[in-house]
Amino acid sequence: MTPDQYCEDKAASSGSSFYYSFRFLPAERRRAITALYAFCREVDDAVDECQDLNVAKAKLAWWRGEVGRAYLGQVDHPVMRALQPHLKAFQLPQSQLEEIIDGMEMDLHMVRYQRYQDLLLYCHRVAGVVGQLAARIFGYRDERTLEYAHELGVAFQLTNIIRDVGEDARRDRIYLPMDELQRFNCPAMDILHYEESEAFQALMAFQIERAQEQYRKAWDLLPAEDRKSQRPGLLMAAIYRATLKEIRQDGPAKVLNQRLSLGTGRKLWLAWKTWTFGYKP
Repeated sequence: MTPDQYCEDKAASSGSSFYYSFRFLPAERRRAITALYAFCREVDDAVDECQDLNVAKAKLAWWRGEVGRAYLGQVDHPVMRALQPHLKAFQLPQSQLEEIIDGMEMDLHMVRYQRYQDLLLYCHRVAGVVGQLAARIFGYRDERTLEYAHELGVAFQLTNIIRDVGEDARRDRIYLPMDELQRFNCPAMDILHYEESEAFQALMAFQIERAQEQYRKAWDLLPAEDRKSQRPGLLMAAIYRATLKEIRQDGPAKVLNQRLSLGTGRKLWLAWKTWTFGYKP
């Protein structure tokens, strides 16, 4: 198996909305973004699939070293072997790949966030930075596009947090800010016990509206001249916003006991529709 095939298999097996947006890209850009996505999956799995804190820390430390070696042309892991040729071609900063690892490391010691501002640091590292790296790979002319890409990445992460509330609770993680739980009179124990209360329903409605506003904020920042090159990110936005709509219609509290996911056919249809007719904010 070649490094590129390893990354392709990693992306395909995830079933992520990101994978479907890659299908429309030219070959080199597709290989680059697939390798970047596979890197994110690998460092995320180093945390989520490891029960031993010290082992997880050791794995992330190894990945830090592997990132450094990639910029010296010396890599071992197939993901980094696939990504390494694109680092210079698309001017992907080493510091940003390291920031992604910083974000994953936060999951080892941060299971609660007191304020939304605290959560935004996590979103910046695990998603905003990824958005900027992806924007570089997709291609851009206006520097403001990197700001758009960051805000879009944050929107994706807020959507993930909404969708995965129940799954995260089973790991004793609550990403929803504690002060917002207090504002809506929703005790953390209700979430950890998967209680679909009216208070939780109101809390989640608030989270969904904020995420939708984040998508609107990102779109407003995207310069017109880069809308065509940035279509892959907009494909993802269409799929993620459809997910938010489904959660709202199904009843926001149900995320505690079920994980909503759009089917493969619908994701492909949304991706094709957005690629062909454009993104409708």
